[in-house]
Amino acid sequence: MFFTPYDMIVLPFFFLALYAQYKVSRTFSKYAEVPTRGGNTGAQVARALLDANGLYHVPVEMVHGKLSDHYDPRARAVRLSPDVYHGYSVASLGVAAHEVGHAIQHSSGYAPLALRHAFVPVANIGSMAAFPLFFLGLLMKWSGLILLGIILFSAAVLFQLITLPVEFNASNRAMQMLAHYNYVGRDEVGQVKKVLSAAALTYVASALVSVAELVKYVLIFSSANREE
Repeated sequence: MFFTPYDMIVLPFFFLALYAQYKVSRTFSKYAEVPTRGGNTGAQVARALLDANGLYHVPVEMVHGKLSDHYDPRARAVRLSPDVYHGYSVASLGVAAHEVGHAIQHSSGYAPLALRHAFVPVANIGSMAAFPLFFLGLLMKWSGLILLGIILFSAAVLFQLITLPVEFNASNRAMQMLAHYNYVGRDEVGQVKKVLSAAALTYVASALVSVAELVKYVLIFSSANREE
């Protein structure tokens, strides 16, 4: 890793990303202490919401780790962390319903999710190869290699941007389902929204960091070309 004056572009967004991680952890911990009136666990609500949407074949599984909840599109499984799986709090139900939202997106052919899945291989290659190619290009003063690194990194940035509507949509679905099926009361909907909004901030911050990094690479490339 090397540092340049252009890193000042990235720095504010880096601190925003750190704040977002702190915010989601703090918000989840706060609302993990607030039980819902219905007394249902995250696993029970996830199962019920999946069944209500005809997704009887999608299992709800427990995985180790804190805030490790996710929907696995390859296994078509909703996977919940122990705190969410066994928890009956506002936070647990919000996170569980959010992952069900992804399962529904998958089953309904939600276009942004399909696009994100298609971009995974390209984004993985881009995130791994971009910086080595970019740095090697700078050392060798080979503008073509620098440009290739920028193009590959652009694919990773695009993946981050595509992720945003996918996550926002899943959160909206979660809040609507929890309210529609009366798993949370009116006063609890706002609390669920705070949990999911904190989680969404991590994706926004990540995307902003990536965009700022891309701008930095483009500026370095332009500067290197001028020096030539």
